[in-house]
Amino acid sequence: MHFEDVIKGRRSIRRYRDKDIPRSLVGEILDLAKHTPSSGNLQNWKVIVVKDSEMRQQLAQASMEQYWMVEAPIHLVICNDYDKVKDHYPVLGKMYSIQNCAAFAYNITLSAHTFGLGSCWIGAFDNEKVQRLLSIPDNIDPEIIITLGYSEDSKSPQLRDEVKYITYQEKWGAKFKVPKSELEQIESGIKKEVSKFKKKLKTIKKRK
Repeated sequence: MHFEDVIKGRRSIRRYRDKDIPRSLVGEILDLAKHTPSSGNLQNWKVIVVKDSEMRQQLAQASMEQYWMVEAPIHLVICNDYDKVKDHYPVLGKMYSIQNCAAFAYNITLSAHTFGLGSCWIGAFDNEKVQRLLSIPDNIDPEIIITLGYSEDSKSPQLRDEVKYITYQEKWGAKFKVPKSELEQIESGIKKEVSKFKKKLKTIKKRK
């Protein structure tokens, strides 16, 4: 699978087939994701793999009662070991630690897609309840839950804003002009020539 296909093909999946995921495959997905960059290469992420159906039910309830989550045979709970970061970055360490976990979580979703699995990023949940359910220590924060499974959803990827609408050049507000592709340049050239021809045609008609 080409990298472009991975990026464009990944989407949030909320319907899953009733099919088990081998533990070895979960390990391969995490083994790819572990190469995520992090502040100071501190790698402050930890992962809890949840397969138990009753626990998945409770996690879904703690996630604003999003019970579709239970269909996913695996929940990955991404946790933040902030202690690994705060001594190196005493002022902005908390923010960096969350950014690191977010980057790691995103790479998990990409990695899962390369192995033919669907996933969904869950950020809305009761942190304290999840902490209690999974016996997570007080100094460790659950940041993200990722559902994992074989997709039963055939929806198309969501439309994204064009680069020109989200990018500035050198400073805020200055337009970033994206060079046209070769095909776009040809199309633009044809349109200009057609426009010129129409103008000439009008001029000729007026003379008559």
